[in-house]
Parts: sequence; structure tokens; C-alpha cells
Amino acid sequence: MASDTLLAPSAPSGAPGPAAGGAAPAGVRTRLADSLHRTLALIHYNLLLRLRDPSQLISYLVTPMVFMLMLQPLYREALDAGTQWAVTGQLVMFSVFAMAIVGHSIFVEREWRTWDRLRASRAARAELLLGKGVPVFLVLLFQQAVLMLYGILVIGMDIPPSIPLLCLAMSVWGFTLLAMGAALATLVRSRGDLIVASDVGAILVSTIGGTFLPVDLMPGWAQALAPFSPGYWGLLVLRAAVEGDAAAMLRPTLVCLAIAVVFGAVATYRLAHGWGRSHLV
Repeated sequence: MASDTLLAPSAPSGAPGPAAGGAAPAGVRTRLADSLHRTLALIHYNLLLRLRDPSQLISYLVTPMVFMLMLQPLYREALDAGTQWAVTGQLVMFSVFAMAIVGHSIFVEREWRTWDRLRASRAARAELLLGKGVPVFLVLLFQQAVLMLYGILVIGMDIPPSIPLLCLAMSVWGFTLLAMGAALATLVRSRGDLIVASDVGAILVSTIGGTFLPVDLMPGWAQALAPFSPGYWGLLVLRAAVEGDAAAMLRPTLVCLAIAVVFGAVATYRLAHGWGRSHLV
């Protein structure tokens, strides 16, 4: 079990170190193997938690499918490459909504008051963050992949010319969402605050980013605000990947990674310091 792995007693501090010569690499390999074992145990545990509560994921899969189906005729008549706009716009919008999955997966540790116990275990901070983040990242990638496949098979979007570019774009956008959702979960005071912040934030980030209406057709003030929305850059990187344009992907990819680094740093700091507002939950 994960708890057995994490809470097993560590070696005494006074225990003799590895023998000189060829024994040192073996000791390093043992420590790396132990770290990998703990990380995989945490990933397995958190993945089970996500699979046992799939309601949010189902909602963020079914709803955009309906929107794609209903909006595709309108986009096709109004815009060039309208089918692509219908698919990528709804994909980005509801992947932003999926930040709630990230927030919930971390916020539940505050409600159960288990994060400090994990921090007191043998697991290093990096192991804890990987164990929590990897399963949610996989969920985000799964959501994007299913919606993209639905867009191709049902909505009629052309198959992207470069699948590796598309996988890269979805990974970059998923990493950005993971960092944003994690930071949000460490800053809000209650589950109600988390729901409001994630829902309202998703609507603002996605609509100002151009998921419903191309930025060029939005009011002037909205066009000025659009580049400040992560959804704007997520939409650019996904649309460039769908078109197979690696050069056009470069700038939005770098911006998305910068956003992820900033929000990830906030989340890491808060997680490492035990969330100053945990007592308010």
C-alpha cells in the first residue's frame, strides 16, 4: 500500500555508509529505486481517487460534445475553417473548466488534513508533487484527446497533419492547466470558493481568449485584454498544432510554459509551507 511505502522507517542516521569503490553506485541505485517506488505508489493512489469519482470528467466531456455539435453549422457558415474553430474553441473552454478537477484533487487534502502527514513521511517534496500531479495531468490529456477524436470523427474536422505536434500542444496546455488549478486550490478558503473561482475564472479566461468568438470580432476592449488570458495562448498553440504549423506554435508554447512556471511556483510554495489558510477549511 502507498501508506506502507511512505511511512516505512528510514535507515538510522548513524548507519555506516556504502563501502568505498564499487559499492557507492549500488547505494545510489537503491536510493533512486526507493524514490521511484514511492512516487509510483503515490501516482497509483491518486489515480485511483480520480477514477473512483469520474463525475466531473464526464461532465467536461459530454457538455463540449453537445456544444460542438450545435455550433459547428454556425461556425462553418460564418468562418473559414469553421469546423476547426468549433472543435478547438470548445476543447479549450472546457479544458479550462477542468481546472476544477485539479483543484478538487488538491483541495481534498486540505479537507482530510492529510498533506502534512504526507510531508512528514519519507517522501520528498518532488515525489509528493509528482504523485499528485501526474494522475491529474493524465486526466487532462485524456479529456483533450477524446474531444479531439470526437471532433474528427463526428464533427468532421480534418485529421491534423502532424500528430506529434498535436500531442506536444495538448501536453503544453495540460501542463499549464495543471499549474493554474494547483495554484488556485492552494489559495482559496473553501470548496465553495474553489467552485466559484474555477467556474467564473474558466468563463473569463476562455471567452476573453477567443473560444466562442474570434478575437478579431470582439469589442476593442476585449481584444486588448485577450493576450492576458491563458486561454488565448492555449487556443493559439492548439490551432497551430491542428494546422501542422510548428513555427506558429513556438511563441504560444513559450508563453504557456511561462504561465505554468509562475503558477507552478505559487502552488509549490504553498504546498511546501502547509497552506497558511488550512485552518479555515
